[in-house]
Amino acid sequence: MANTKSAAKRARQTAGRSLRNRSVLTQLRTIQKQVRSAAPPSADQIRAVISAIDKAAKRGIVHRNAAIRRKARLNKALAVAK
Repeated sequence: MANTKSAAKRARQTAGRSLRNRSVLTQLRTIQKQVRSAAPPSADQIRAVISAIDKAAKRGIVHRNAAIRRKARLNKALAVAK
């Protein structure tokens, strides 16, 4: 439990951010699974996932290197799909 008003506010802010970040991560995982399960994933689907990964990385939800790794794997799938 927080001892000061500012610590209590910080705890509330952190809880709100965590909830938002968790929903973004869940959505990201879902669309990645959809693309992986699609037999031949379309280029548009892969580009949409890459865009979502970029947005999450820009907001700090996904680590920059993790985003780069995920995008590299998707780009490899995109090259195979062509």
